[in-house]
Amino acid sequence: MRAAYRFGMRVAFDFEQYALRVHEGPCFVCAFVDGHEDYRHHTVYEDDDTIAFLSRHPVQLGYCLVAPKRHVESWIHDMAEPEFLRFQSVVHRVALAVAATVPTERMYSLSLGSQQGNAHLHWHLAALPPGVPYHQQQFHAVMAENGVLPVDDASQRALAQRIRRHL
Repeated sequence: MRAAYRFGMRVAFDFEQYALRVHEGPCFVCAFVDGHEDYRHHTVYEDDDTIAFLSRHPVQLGYCLVAPKRHVESWIHDMAEPEFLRFQSVVHRVALAVAATVPTERMYSLSLGSQQGNAHLHWHLAALPPGVPYHQQQFHAVMAENGVLPVDDASQRALAQRIRRHL
């Protein structure tokens, strides 16, 4: 997979299908936590309150999402500071594990989603590989509009296992 990134091998991301799933389907994090078969992901970390898993449509190798298990939509309004700090501690630990697993020049961390889609609070972790040209870094590096990595289930399962070893 490292070679795939270096040589620019990406596949187009189907935004129409994605938007349909987001708007018509259940909350993707709650469905995953509840074991809904259509919302399976490869878990890299789990405790009583938090789950971290590999993205189905990674823009970078090791791209993870970290979310509270309970349905929280706003880290400002729905989490007391001690809960938020515990959550961020997990985000940090998962980021360290990803960086220990895949080549990482910088770790990007951001919270996305909105009331219109993917409302369940989740943090995105994306490891920027060394050597990416500057014009392909930062927002460009985390936008699915620029293509996603062509991963398969077996490679994601193996990657999740390697990340878990560092936790």
